[in-house]
Amino acid sequence: MQDTFEVARTGRRMLNSYFENYTLEQLNKIPEGFNNSLFWNIAHVVVTQQLLVYKLAGLPMAVSDELVEKYRKGTKPEKDATQEEVDLIKSLVFSTVDQLEADYNNGAFANYQEYPTSTGFILKSAKGAINFNNFHEGLHLGVLMSIRKYV
Repeated sequence: MQDTFEVARTGRRMLNSYFENYTLEQLNKIPEGFNNSLFWNIAHVVVTQQLLVYKLAGLPMAVSDELVEKYRKGTKPEKDATQEEVDLIKSLVFSTVDQLEADYNNGAFANYQEYPTSTGFILKSAKGAINFNNFHEGLHLGVLMSIRKYV
């Protein structure tokens, strides 16, 4: 699993680079032909990791219910994110992976509720969810790479 967590951190470094290289206005822009912004995609992957692993294991999440409602699957930006919200998500980009690794290594995910994803893949364990989440984050990194050309 060590490689799996390193893959997650590699992806998160790529996500974090958007905070370093784009303004708040650029992070919030939704280019024509897209449904979401750079920031929405980053917040979405942070929230989704928590839902797929922690919520399905019946454990407390590191994200608020408010963030879940704004960035879960099927949502879109209703208003621009504030700098405070960007700072919050930025603080969670790495801390959520570090906490996930520690919790996984400590056996925290013993009770995992099976979940069929929208791709047709069925999550049966936290290990499967963590692996699937890396795939999910890779998809959104691809979207970010497309959006960045238009902001």
